[in-house]
Amino acid sequence: MLVDSHCHLDMKDFDKDGEAVIGRARKEGIVHMISIGIDVKSSQSAIDLARRYAFISATVGCHPHDADECGPEDLQMLSRMTAEPEVVAWGEIGLDYYRNYSKKENQRKIFQTQLELAQTAKLPVIIHDRDAHEEVYATLEKMGKGERKGVIHCFSGDRDLAEAFIALGYYISIPGTVTYKKAIQIKEVAATIPLDRMLVETDSPFLAPVPRRGKRNEPSLVNHTAREIAKLREIPFETVAEQTTRNAGTLFGLPL
Repeated sequence: MLVDSHCHLDMKDFDKDGEAVIGRARKEGIVHMISIGIDVKSSQSAIDLARRYAFISATVGCHPHDADECGPEDLQMLSRMTAEPEVVAWGEIGLDYYRNYSKKENQRKIFQTQLELAQTAKLPVIIHDRDAHEEVYATLEKMGKGERKGVIHCFSGDRDLAEAFIALGYYISIPGTVTYKKAIQIKEVAATIPLDRMLVETDSPFLAPVPRRGKRNEPSLVNHTAREIAKLREIPFETVAEQTTRNAGTLFGLPL
């Protein structure tokens, strides 16, 4: 019983066998999947997919990679989409200073605007933070503390940063990288942060866990991530599964 809190089921990687991928996830005990929007087109695709499956929810948002192209009309369309019952969060939004596919000033502007729109829509946010820890934290801190603020997806910071985000009201999502032998920092985070503030995710089709590292990721493989967390914490797998599933249900209001 697990929730894949972050996957990109609309991407072309799943064009040929999307139904089989979803079927495998269900067979492996994945009770719910959240398909993430990264622009207007993918957000609508996520909604369309969620309409077909009761165990899939959607999010809407403009990814920092696309900030240069995200204009007022796009944001208006995303805002309208939040009225759909399948939409459970605004994201994936944030800052990416590793790839820098969009100008930093545009990333900042679009990030801030979407945080405000999410607040108006009363939706939690899904945060992308790559090589921008201090600025992402400062931006979220200005938005204030609270319950169900959102989640820091595919967390890549250290334990202190995780605890700082948790103090603001955010969950920390652990990806498949926790299974990588040399990923010491994320292993420490997964082993020590409060379990009631943790989610698990695949970020599929990216970041497949061991033993599928380097291949296409998919929701069924979130099991490997949860099992590694259980191993690190020296607790039963079932405990990790039950608590992270409960957390996802709380944050996103899922029908679990």
